[in-house]
Amino acid sequence: MIPAVWLARKHKMGALEATLPRPPFWKSFREATWGLAAPVLILGGMRAGWFTPTEAAVVAVFYGLFVGMCIHRTIKVRDLFVILRESGELSAVILLVVSLAGIFAYSLSTLGVIDPVTRAIVNSGLGEYGILALLILLLITVGMFLDGISIFLIFVPLLLPIMNHYQWDPVWFGVILTLKVALGQFTPPLAVNLMVSCRIAGVRMESTVRWVGWMLFSMFVVMVLVIIFPELALWLPRKLGY
Repeated sequence: MIPAVWLARKHKMGALEATLPRPPFWKSFREATWGLAAPVLILGGMRAGWFTPTEAAVVAVFYGLFVGMCIHRTIKVRDLFVILRESGELSAVILLVVSLAGIFAYSLSTLGVIDPVTRAIVNSGLGEYGILALLILLLITVGMFLDGISIFLIFVPLLLPIMNHYQWDPVWFGVILTLKVALGQFTPPLAVNLMVSCRIAGVRMESTVRWVGWMLFSMFVVMVLVIIFPELALWLPRKLGY
């Protein structure tokens, strides 16, 4: 958030909007109520045990259709075919990658590749922090080319024995793993998530590099802080009883 605020102030982003009259608060709040209720419904439903994360995706889709068709009425019945077709195309690409990653992970486990690789890494003589630095470099690099789900499917079976060997906290290691993958997803040259964001925004990825660099730097600093101070990642889950 700090780099975003700094960049916005440095380049006077939103300066034009600041001169416009501020819309009424309560009117804006009422109009945004349905949108604000979405994360409450989805996250609250999962937290309460009403549905699983997979089922939450279905709930989110039907909630979005309900709000779009019945509340705001910006989605017509004739628009559903186009929406479903585009969703099917995007989902097909993602599911193809995920399925191949799942097959690859299953092959690693079935062929017994994981144990020798794990022993080789542990016995490499790099030490605990050397191994952690190696994993950071590896996962950030892989994150440039693969999506997050595929990375987790492929590498979690390989990394779990390493985590158990060094007795790392699973929650802490999961947060570190997620931060590594997130860094890779926005790191050029491929940067899967950055590519999608640029497509949505309608801008060339090359034009975003100087902006994204500050965000990547801040994410890297956060990851280093979590490594040095594990309580940053463990305090809240511990308070919630995990």
